Amino acid sequence: MSDANLALDHQFLTVGEGEAAREIAYIVRPGAATSAGPALVWLSGYRSDMSGTKAIELDRLAAESGLACIRLDYSGHGLSGGTFADGTISRWLEEALAVILHVGPDRAILVGSSMGGWIALRLAQELLKKGGAPKLDGMVLIAPAPDFTSDLIEPNLSKKEQKSLAERGFFEERSAYSLEPNIYTRSLLEDGRENRVLTGIIETGCPVHILQGMKDPDVPYQHAMKLVEHLPADDVVLTFVRDGDHRLSRPQDIERMLQAVKGLVR
Repeated sequence: MSDANLALDHQFLTVGEGEAAREIAYIVRPGAATSAGPALVWLSGYRSDMSGTKAIELDRLAAESGLACIRLDYSGHGLSGGTFADGTISRWLEEALAVILHVGPDRAILVGSSMGGWIALRLAQELLKKGGAPKLDGMVLIAPAPDFTSDLIEPNLSKKEQKSLAERGFFEERSAYSLEPNIYTRSLLEDGRENRVLTGIIETGCPVHILQGMKDPDVPYQHAMKLVEHLPADDVVLTFVRDGDHRLSRPQDIERMLQAVKGLVR
């Protein structure tokens, strides 16, 4: 475990009621007493957690800048309770929203990686509906994967995967990042259709900086271009990394992320 994680205590927030209740792990780095800057909020990708390299480096930036930083594990991920197979975009969105509202920063910058980019966009929509919710100063989206279930997975399902979904309620796919296969459930795909954002204008109310690798095997760079088309009202910067992969975790990629965040802190 990194020094950044050792220095801070994990906390747990119960989200949901009855059988749907689950304990969500989160870490809050308090901002400096003299800081009026926004809190940095880390939103992980599918099967990733708050102890990953990018999350730790974001926390380190917060510590150096005197800013608050909020990280969490979705249910079925990392230190949180719940079963991964029960996870859906709505469920993970509910958890991220609950943690942010519980911590209650006045302002925030959302930093979302892959699926976390989708969660960030949905959070922006939900926060705009709520009175007294944190104001977004911006968001940094790293290889964002909005609508990945309907746009990137469902159109490419093999007959074997379709049969597995119909008969078993899920299918497995070899992961390039883990010995354990990725599991995609019927519930995840069905719920994904209900959370699509690439269907009209996305109102975030804040500047957006997108970082996208052009050699990303999971989320084609054209997907980032499509996202930009749905953000006509926002100040959007799209940075292509010509030799970048999906994770964008090399030192030079981390530096791009940190510089993008610094550009939004004001």
